[in-house]
Parts: sequence; C-alpha cells; structure tokens
Amino acid sequence: MENQNRSGTAGKAIRCKAAVCRNPGEPLMIEEIEVEPPKAWEIRIKILCTSLCHTDVTYWKMSTGPFAFFPMIFGREAVGVVESVEEHVEEFQEGDMVVPVFRPNCRECRDCKSQKGNGCSIFGGELVPAMPRDKTSRFKGMNGETLYHFLSVSSFSEYTVVDVVNVVKISPEFPVDKACLLSCGISTGIGAAWKVADIEEGSTVAIFGLGTVGLAVAEGARLRGASKIIGVDLNQEKIEIGKQFGVTEFINPTTCGEKKISEVIKEKTDGGADYCFECIGLASLMEDAFNSSRVNWGKTVILGLEMHRTPLPVNTSLLLRGRSVTGCLFGGLKPKSDIPFLAQKYLHKELNLDGFITHEVGFGGYQQSF
Repeated sequence: MENQNRSGTAGKAIRCKAAVCRNPGEPLMIEEIEVEPPKAWEIRIKILCTSLCHTDVTYWKMSTGPFAFFPMIFGREAVGVVESVEEHVEEFQEGDMVVPVFRPNCRECRDCKSQKGNGCSIFGGELVPAMPRDKTSRFKGMNGETLYHFLSVSSFSEYTVVDVVNVVKISPEFPVDKACLLSCGISTGIGAAWKVADIEEGSTVAIFGLGTVGLAVAEGARLRGASKIIGVDLNQEKIEIGKQFGVTEFINPTTCGEKKISEVIKEKTDGGADYCFECIGLASLMEDAFNSSRVNWGKTVILGLEMHRTPLPVNTSLLLRGRSVTGCLFGGLKPKSDIPFLAQKYLHKELNLDGFITHEVGFGGYQQSF
C-alpha cells in the first residue's frame, strides 16, 4: 500500500465522494469533491468508517455561530488509514490506522503537559472551519468553490486532511467499526466517569440522558464499581438498553407525578447521588442534576452542549455546603495517550463497545439519514 501511494496519489489532489451540507438544516448531498494534498504537519486519511455524533446534528441546524459556514463537510467520529504525510510528520507513516479527533493534543504546551485538564493552549483556543495552522481549507467542490472543515476532522468524506495534533494512531488489530466510536461520544462519557468525576467503588450515580454519552458514563461507572446507577430519560426503550451498560434503575420524569426529579433521586440514594451527569445540553436539566446531588459532596458534571445558550442558575449557598459543578470536553481525556488505553481495554474484553452500534449504512445512506 505504501508503494502504491507514493507512486500514485501522494502529493496529488484526490477526487472522491463526500456528503456535503450546502445550507443549515438541509439534507446532505453526496457530491464529487477534490481533496488537496496535506501541507506541513498534516496527513491525509482514507476514511474507512465514520459514525454520527449528536454534535454534527446540532451544528447542522445552526445558521449562526462558529461553524455556520456553508457548504461544509460534517463528521467527527471516524477511523481511517494514512494515505500520505507531509514534512515535519514523524509520528505517522503511510498505512497506519488512525483515529482523528476534534480535541487537539500537541503534547508540547503547558496545558497538554498538565494533568489538570485536556486543553491545548496552542491549538485549542480558536474554532475555525479550516485547518488550524494556516486557516485554509483542503476541500474544493468540482467548480472550484471552497468547502469548509468541521471541528478539524470532516469525516463524511472518503478522504480528509487533518493536522497531526488531531489524530491518534491505534493498533491495526482493532476492528474499524468499533474504532470510530472512540473519536468522541464514548470516550467523552467514559472519561467523564473516570477522569473528571473519578467515581469510586460503591458510589451512587445519576445520569440525565441515555444517549451515547450517557450510556458511556454508565459503562464507566459500572467498571468503577458504582453501587447504584440511575438513568433518567423520556424514552422507555432505554430501560433495557441501559441495563446492557450497567444502569440499575430507570426514571422517566413524566411518571414522577408532582414530585421533582431531584426529590425522586434523593429518595433512591439516601440524600442525593454522589455523582450526577447531564448529557443532553439543557440548562433546566443541568439544574435538576445539580439539585439531585448529595448536599455535602455531590459532584455534577456537565457534558451536554447547551443548545439555547441559556445560563445555568445555581444556588450559591449549596456550593458553600460542599456541592460542586464542573464541565468538560472529550471527558477530560488526552487523545494521544487515553484513546490507545481505551482501545486496549476493549481488546482485553473489559470495555463494551459493541452495544453502541445500532445501524450500519453505506456512505450514500447519509443523504437519507440526515
């Protein structure tokens, strides 16, 4: 494969298919595009498998904001094979299996070297719909128009170009349909349970929203030995799904009668959950999660992107008594070191990834799915 790439496509533009969004909220259209060669500190990847993140849907609907640039190629959970590399790339070579990630990890700056968080002070501050270094796109339509990048990945394309700070090498033994799951949602939930909350054995946990992230929180809590994992969701079908990932009790807020959800959780946990996680992105649920935590030490972790940009109302007197609230991106994980760690957990049959896959469609199916 390496020899074929060097004599074939390396250093040249590639024509391929991509699912292009031309206007917010409109269906994605499968189009032929041109993907330019990588520049310094960049690699070009042949995408093997990609999954749909809820953040794709959130930004797809937005007509204003940092990624309201169209036409755009969405997608940020994927796995692929390195097709070509450019100068200053020492970590990867052609043929490597890699996972692109939206969270940069340069490993050189103060933030990347710190164990207190997973930010990057060099590449993590500015959100741009292009490559992070020169702020230009590597995608063009067949009429020469610029196609914009999404969160440094843009995996709804047969080929994409990413910076070395936004990609992680993984074992070629890892199944591709599971590898793309580590790009965002599952890593976010497990990381939040392990790194941000640091759940200990015997803890009580309440999870608001049992989508991919919420179920991944449950999986992380289960592996840490939580004694009670309460799932909160409006969808009754999540009862059986949640059990696969360790959820021990289920609450549908519409069945609580006149009681607040926080009151029900406090009854079930003898005064409030040790750890609460909000995985939807609604300020009202964030407040419910905070109020459901234990008075003297309860910790609330915010994982959902507030879709209406509504502030979070918090009773500061409750903070004085010991409760805390925090947020995180990518579950506090450092992609370069933590994604390979999670991959090994799966290969050693310690981590449930198979249950997260509900549908598999061909690339053209995105046009209908969105």
